[in-house]
Amino acid sequence: MSPVIGITAYVEPASWRVWRDMPAALVPMTYVHHVRAVDGLPVVLPPTPSDPGADVIDSMLGLLDGLVLVGGPDVDPARYGEDAHASVEPPRPDRDGTELALVQRARERDLPVLGVCRGMEVIAVAAGGRLEQHLPDRLDSDEHAPAAGEYGVHAVRIAAGSRLAGILGDQVEVSSYHHQGVLTHPGLEPVAWADEGVLEAVEDPTARFCVGVLWHPEVGTDPRLFEALVRASTPTP
Repeated sequence: MSPVIGITAYVEPASWRVWRDMPAALVPMTYVHHVRAVDGLPVVLPPTPSDPGADVIDSMLGLLDGLVLVGGPDVDPARYGEDAHASVEPPRPDRDGTELALVQRARERDLPVLGVCRGMEVIAVAAGGRLEQHLPDRLDSDEHAPAAGEYGVHAVRIAAGSRLAGILGDQVEVSSYHHQGVLTHPGLEPVAWADEGVLEAVEDPTARFCVGVLWHPEVGTDPRLFEALVRASTPTP
């Protein structure tokens, strides 16, 4: 049977038919297409209204063989003990609480996890790490998010011997759309960097599969990260 892959969802105003700006749980179909294309069974996971208890999270994870944490708004800096930079988006407590709890419990259960952009940041914060809240302050560049709705394209070098290198090789061209980065990541290995030194990927070498990437593999045609997740999530007979 195909492994069931949970995909975390946004909550955003959406419009369809005669309805306008209705609150909706949604996810870009590119994530769904990628999971389906490599024989995974995608299931969209709406956030819970508030920080969920362990019983709720265990019920959600009990349905899944793997988990994708998708991109989206900034993690609330209060979640890692800091005040917000002026550039930080308004907090989304439903997503923050649900996704932090999901990844913490998934790692305890050794459920395969792929974090994309915000998803990598959630993995780091769940591990007790901190984020760099506005990269352009240090880099004096908007390369990683050139304009609203425009992806930056750049090279990433990958550490030899890492799980990620085994999937993608020692270098890959990626599409990025982020203004934050990961500063600290307890228990996770840094495994990929952009040319100016921004950390682009982390992984847990002790886990069955736990990889976070700061770029957006779902917007391209390269299936390898999703293949690796689905392969790690496939139940053994």
